[in-house]
Amino acid sequence: MNPRWLFRMSRWAQNPPSAGRVRFVFAIVAICLLIAGAEYFIGLPDWMSVDPKSGRYRP
Repeated sequence: MNPRWLFRMSRWAQNPPSAGRVRFVFAIVAICLLIAGAEYFIGLPDWMSVDPKSGRYRP
């Protein structure tokens, strides 16, 4: 492990982030997981796909 990470962990132990910051980070992670889960189980709409099945887009 890089010594820089040890110093960073010691600073976090001495001055932990606020509860609001922790909730904010967990909310962002939860939103990302919801989007990834919806994309995996439901799928993307046709307008978001790179190669649309409709023949309208021709580079």
